[in-house]
Amino acid sequence: MKKLLLLIAILGLSNSMFGQEVEFGLKTGLNVSNFIGGDADRNNLLGFHVGGFAEIGLSDKFSLQPELLYSTQGSEIENIIKIKVDYLAIPVMAKYYVSEKFSIEAGPQMAFLINDKAEFNDSSIPDAETDAASFDLGLNVGLGYVITSNLFVQARYNYGITTVGENPDINNSVFQISLGYKF
Repeated sequence: MKKLLLLIAILGLSNSMFGQEVEFGLKTGLNVSNFIGGDADRNNLLGFHVGGFAEIGLSDKFSLQPELLYSTQGSEIENIIKIKVDYLAIPVMAKYYVSEKFSIEAGPQMAFLINDKAEFNDSSIPDAETDAASFDLGLNVGLGYVITSNLFVQARYNYGITTVGENPDINNSVFQISLGYKF
């Protein structure tokens, strides 16, 4: 948390020192997640993400958008079990504005496991922890659209580069739809 506050302070100073525009805001939205890899047939799991961001204008067309998000993800296996993994995700998106309102974005994401749980549909079997990895590195690509000067929407896909579990080797696959507000 101290590092995040330091980053915000540095961004604020860079705004005044270098004339870069820095906007802060909040965003939330829907996650449609699944695990890819391995042999099991899996179904998507619905979740959510919520958090804050700073958009740092580097030029009229380019900006950098670091974020700090709480993200619920996972997968369901054939109506038998739901595997839920919750992360503190830190995406850093490079944004290119194709027009004043429309942007394309891409960038890496670091995610730290906060909670993992296996929920069985058979209530006689208790919930259990999984062997999920404590760190997930991913790659994001997406689109953004500015609705008003403060309100925007984004659609993003996250592919986990590192594996969530080693038996079987599975990776995160998450589609996100977000609604954001800039202060």
